[in-house]
Amino acid sequence: MFKEISEAQISRAIVSEFNAWFKEYLVSDVIIVGGGPSGLMAARDLSLAGLKILIVESNNYIGGGFWIGGYFMNTLTFRAPADEILDELKIPYKEAEEGLFIADGPSACSKLISAACDAGAKILNLTKFDDVVLRHSRVEGAVINWAPVSALPRQITCVDPIALEAKAVVDATGHDAWVAKSLEKRGILKLQTYGPMDVNTSEDLVVEKTGQIYPGLYVTGMATATVFGIPRMGPTFAAMLFSGRKVAALVRQEIAEDKAEKKSYVREALTV
Repeated sequence: MFKEISEAQISRAIVSEFNAWFKEYLVSDVIIVGGGPSGLMAARDLSLAGLKILIVESNNYIGGGFWIGGYFMNTLTFRAPADEILDELKIPYKEAEEGLFIADGPSACSKLISAACDAGAKILNLTKFDDVVLRHSRVEGAVINWAPVSALPRQITCVDPIALEAKAVVDATGHDAWVAKSLEKRGILKLQTYGPMDVNTSEDLVVEKTGQIYPGLYVTGMATATVFGIPRMGPTFAAMLFSGRKVAALVRQEIAEDKAEKKSYVREALTV
């Protein structure tokens, strides 16, 4: 019934394809660390804008808390106007009460992952963020290693990481804010910590504070709460989608401005 193919052929196909695209993405326009809802939303919008986007995710799955919602009950909640984005992504939902919408977690997560991939984003999962590439007082990439390395006994963890370069790095690692913390431990940034639950305050502030926190480094989603000391919001996801959309717009604007500045510099040099 099936075409006869050897085990070596299967292995060759996997190795060849992975190595080909991974080599291409050693330099990206944007590296997004964390494949939860805000990271996926940012990746989708940036990819649609024609940028080369790489998502680095420590788990072997993508989506973060978007899969399961709260208390292992996989119903997600969204406050208006998130229904506009749900419609855009073709995520089925219904109105629980005025201005409060619910969606099935696996369905919503699958739609968002598919939207990011269809837009052109690449995903490097089971890969742990280790450090930033920092040059000329600017974040210019990420240092990564296989996620299982961190689970090995300390005496056999001498496995050197590798580095990826990018024009911008987005910290979408949730409450942990791993990328921002890599700068904090060197005294470059001073982070707060997220506060007690207050959904009405939290969602507005997370979107408001989403943005650049150091040259080349942006923060989105709940990493924003940890950086700025914003209350936590629990299993509701409107701000995650809008925060991801906002950071994508800000990154896109900076890259466009940088490109325009370089073109202007070249034109001036040619006329001298």
